[in-house]
This record gives sequence, C-alpha cells and structure tokens, in this order.
Amino acid sequence: MKVLLVDGTYELFRAFFGAPPALAEAGRPVGAVRGLLATLVALLRETGVTHVACAFDHVIESFRNDLFDGYKTGEGVDPDLLAQFEAAERATVALGIVAWPMVEFEADDALATAALRLRDAPGVEQVVICTPDKDLSQCVVGRRVVCRDRRRGQDRDEAGVRARFGVLPAAIPDWLALVGDSADGIPGVPGWGEKSASLVLARYGTLEAIPDDAAAWDVAVRGRDRLAESLRTHREEAALYRRLATLRTDVPLAEGLADLEWRGARRPSLEVLCREIGFEDLLGRVPHWREE
Repeated sequence: MKVLLVDGTYELFRAFFGAPPALAEAGRPVGAVRGLLATLVALLRETGVTHVACAFDHVIESFRNDLFDGYKTGEGVDPDLLAQFEAAERATVALGIVAWPMVEFEADDALATAALRLRDAPGVEQVVICTPDKDLSQCVVGRRVVCRDRRRGQDRDEAGVRARFGVLPAAIPDWLALVGDSADGIPGVPGWGEKSASLVLARYGTLEAIPDDAAAWDVAVRGRDRLAESLRTHREEAALYRRLATLRTDVPLAEGLADLEWRGARRPSLEVLCREIGFEDLLGRVPHWREE
C-alpha cells in the first residue's frame, strides 16, 4: 500500500489564492475551504488511495518562534484566510481523513514524524508526502519516501532531491541554513546562494565539515574566500538556521497505520458543512461513504 500524507496548510493556501473567493452566510469567507474540499475529494478519487492523513498549522507560530524572533508568524496573512483554518480541519475530518492540527509543532513536523514512523511499517510500499515544500525533501528516502507536487503531477525521490538541490536529503537543513528560506523567515548566510551551497555541501556534507580557511577547500567555487569568511563569521547563526530548518520527528501523533485507512466520508457532518458553505455540489463527487 501507499500512505499519502497531505500538507493541509499548503493546500489551504493554494486554494485561497487559486480558487474564486466565496462568502457564506453573514459574509463569512469560505472559498479556500471549498477549494480544499475539492482537491481532497479529487485525491480520494485517485486509483489505489487507501491510507491518508492531513496535517495543518492550527496556528502559524510554533516552538521555533521561541528560538528566533525573525521566524514566520501570522503577521501579514490575509484575515480571510486565517478565518478558514478551523473550518479546513473540520472539513478534512468530515471527509473521513485523519487530521493533525499542530500548535506547538508545525504541520511539516507532523508529516516528517509520520513518514519516519510509517515508512517501514508492514505492508507499506511507499510513503508519499503531498507537498512541493522544499523543507520536506529532507524526509525523502530512496523511492520509499517521496515528495509529490500534485499540481505538477511530479514525484521527487532521492535522485530528484540531488538533481534539484545538489545534495542528499539529509543535507537539506544545512542547505537551507546557508541559502535561507524566505517563506519561513530564515535569512541564510550572507553571500551564499543555491549554487555555492550545493557545490560546497556536496563535497563536505555538513556545515561543521566546511573548513574555515578557503585555502583548505578542495572544491572550485566562485568567490570562495568571501564565502568562507562569511560562514566563519556567521557560524553560530548558521547553526541556528539549520535547527530551525530541521523537521522534528518526535511529534506525539496518536494515530497509527490502521487509523489512516480511508473508510469513506462521514455523511451527516459533511452534508451539514457543505450546506453551511454553499457547496452541496461536492457531495455528488464523494467516492465512498462510511457506515456510521
């Protein structure tokens, strides 16, 4: 079997910016929830989908905000989008999909934890993390754990990670520490870019293994003196950025493999929700209803 782990926060954001805006009673925004429901039903209609879970950032902030003041917050996120977070989780549960709403941790941490826990479970052929987020590339293992960009219809296995980032999955946090990640508020080390980070980490593997003295580097990189000096000056910050970029795999998820089996949508709760958001048309697309 294949286990599908969905980045619910990404899907909700994508629906908000990609689907037409819509209002329910009292002017409540519901367009993103409608879009999320549509994409999840489309996923459930795909051949061979048997085990699914969906992780959400119940709040934007996490333990990482205590480590670094510049880490991402809910500031600047459209209030109409934030107002749909809770309904998105409710919609997922109504579809009969296990939902993991994260507060202390992030949705990515839940996905990383589940991928590690389930990849060697009996009967599991592959774990598919449904997200294009580069952070999750650190979870990829051969072809056993892959990241799927559903919008583009592309899977990224270990070879794909190396082709895209120039490093092995385990080095993705180091790569992000050097390059930075604007989506998460990680600034990176001054002067370092994707190409230089890929070349140097492909040779040395980790931040610690990169020599302070550029003269000791045995890899040809343009501007290596400047790069070495910048890293030497900012090693403490780089270590922090790597910690921020490293996904946790110890999230206390209550559900196991058997709980992730999709047995159908919950008709009463989904019908109520669809009436509330004016999306009754979705009900005809649901491929299976569970017996309550």
